[in-house]
Amino acid sequence: MFERFTKNARDVVRGAVEHAERSGAPSVEAEHVLLALLDGEAGRGSFALAALGLAERKDAVRAALVEARRRAGLSQAESDALAGLGIDVSEIVARVEEVHGVGAMSGDRKDKVWWSGRRSFGRGAKETLERALRIAVSRRDRHIGDEHILLALTARPGVPAEVLADHGVTYESLTRVLYGEGEDKAS
Repeated sequence: MFERFTKNARDVVRGAVEHAERSGAPSVEAEHVLLALLDGEAGRGSFALAALGLAERKDAVRAALVEARRRAGLSQAESDALAGLGIDVSEIVARVEEVHGVGAMSGDRKDKVWWSGRRSFGRGAKETLERALRIAVSRRDRHIGDEHILLALTARPGVPAEVLADHGVTYESLTRVLYGEGEDKAS
């Protein structure tokens, strides 16, 4: 499948691996893919993010991803649902970090040593790339571009889609910017 990726899409995948390595994550996750997309400057995905005003708010997106990672990758919606059951995720995070250190629930602890071999792709990252392929095929595009990866992130439930939506980037808004349409549904 990788041969069908444009240069910009391949750069996003490589960048996601680099983000996972820098953070010490055992695998590449969808959040790493989003971070790599935020680093991009030349692709259609970067253009779409800039057109939606995210270019000036990349640091806020990165901060929101860090906060979600501190919550062990739970989205705000999941945290709110647990709060409805009487479970305060913030309190749990605070207690765990008090005992085990900041980042204990995120895998960001500096005293952990990860195997330094090739990073595997976690379920979220794999599903994002598979969805990017389906989106490209549904649009009858020959290649998978960074814009398809970005669309896939917004179409898949989870932290990246929630963080992007909080900053005004949704599947519908991206479709409007990229294709001038609003009725397309996520595959």
